Order: sequence, then C-alpha cells, then structure tokens
Amino acid sequence: MRKTNCRIARMTVAVAALATIIFLSAPAKADNTAGATFKTKCAMCHGPDGKGETATGKTMKAKDFASEEVQKMSDEDLTEAISKGKGKMPAYKTLTPDQVKDLVGYVRAFGKKK
Repeated sequence: MRKTNCRIARMTVAVAALATIIFLSAPAKADNTAGATFKTKCAMCHGPDGKGETATGKTMKAKDFASEEVQKMSDEDLTEAISKGKGKMPAYKTLTPDQVKDLVGYVRAFGKKK
C-alpha cells in the first residue's frame, strides 16, 4: 500500500511539473511571435521600444504605446486600429486574428514597463 501511495505522489508531482512547463511556455511563445510580428510590422514607425521616436514615427506622429492615451484604448479599439488602420497608420489585413490579439497584448506590455 505504501509503495502505491509513493508512486501516486511521484506521478502527481510529475504531471503537475509537466503541466506547469506547458502552461508557462505558451505565453513565452506568444510573446516571441508577437515580438517578431511587432518587429516586422510596427517597429519601423513605433520603434523597438514603442515610443514612436523613429524618424518615420516622428513624421507620421506615431503614438507612444506606453502613453495613457494608448493604454486607455479598449482592446477592440486597438484591434480595429491594427486591422483597419488609423490616421496615417496602414491597415494590416494580412494578419490573422490571433496575430492581432497577440499584438494587442504586446502593446499592453509597453504600459506595464513604465
């Protein structure tokens, strides 16, 4: 009986560890994917730091993603700006809904870095 309890306990710990690894690796993968998408689609204007202080960003008056103005926008507003464009910002119609959702999360992260 005691051996069975030890096996069950070890198996439970192993399953919990595996679940933790899988759970924690998913956001990291999403961040890496969003980071790559940001770098190719957004950083030219908004800069790698999201401040909009690139030459193109200054010309286009790109918003600082850490600003209160951007951070108080709803996820729906950010999604629409990415998908349909806003002002001088072009629409990114080739992005999948998951890519757009990941970018919204990536933009939100700039507000947390203040």
